[in-house]
This record gives sequence, structure tokens and C-alpha cells, in this order.
Amino acid sequence: MLDPLRVEDAEEMAPLLADPGLHTYIGGVPATVGELRERYRRQVGGRSPDGSQRWLNWVVRRRDSGHAVGTVQATISVRNDASIAEVAWVIAASHQRRGYARESAAEMLRWLRRHGIGSVVAYVHPEHDASAAVARALGFRATEATRDGEVRWEA
Repeated sequence: MLDPLRVEDAEEMAPLLADPGLHTYIGGVPATVGELRERYRRQVGGRSPDGSQRWLNWVVRRRDSGHAVGTVQATISVRNDASIAEVAWVIAASHQRRGYARESAAEMLRWLRRHGIGSVVAYVHPEHDASAAVARALGFRATEATRDGEVRWEA
């Protein structure tokens, strides 16, 4: 299930995101609880500092236990009078290969479509086979475009 991100989620999420291997494809290094709390504080504000983007962030939780397993997010901007969402999903290494990324990203896409967002893109590292498989399962197709070494996928 998708639970709107709260600053308090940093304590539960930090250990899940602490695996350096998780950052192989998403970049960066594991954040401390304090760093994650500050990042979440900015994210739950819901808008970029200049107001040009809307930020939607959810914690992915198991339905049976309510325990967090990862996050999904959408950054919405307007281009040519149309809203476009750039989406991402991150599932903790200990919870991967169970369908959480596909299921939670699919729920996020349904939410975006219900709220009038028709154009959705994701950027996937070209060697991240699992994330590419999620994108394909959700109906995204890879394009020739890249950004920061990642392939642009469009749904």
C-alpha cells in the first residue's frame, strides 16, 4: 500500500536504505536518519523551491504488517500546457524480487491518471535490469534519450 511520506518515516526508512549496494544504480550514498529527515522535510512540502514542480512521495508498505519496504515518487511539472510526471521507485534490497516495485509503481500510475496526469516518464540506469523489467511490466518503453547516463522510459 502507498502511505503519504511523513518526516517521521525517516527513522524507519534509514535502515532500509542503508545498503550501499542499493545505491549502485540510483547514485549517492546511504543517508543518515538526520539527513533523511531533512530530505523528507523538504519533500513533504510538496513543491520545489521555485514552485515549478509538484512533489508526490509515498512510503511503500506491506498490507499485512504495515512495515515499510521502499518508496515511490512522482515529480510533476507542466510543459506545453500539459502535466508530465517523472516517476521513480526504490525498494529495499531485503524486500526485492517480491513484486513490490511493480505493484506500488502501478498503484502510483493509477493515482496519477485518476488525477489527470497522462504523460509519465522514468529514468532507468541501462544496467539496472530489474528496474527496466518493472518499467516494461508497467507499459513503459525505452527511448533513445538519456539523462545523466540513464535511459528515458515513457508510458
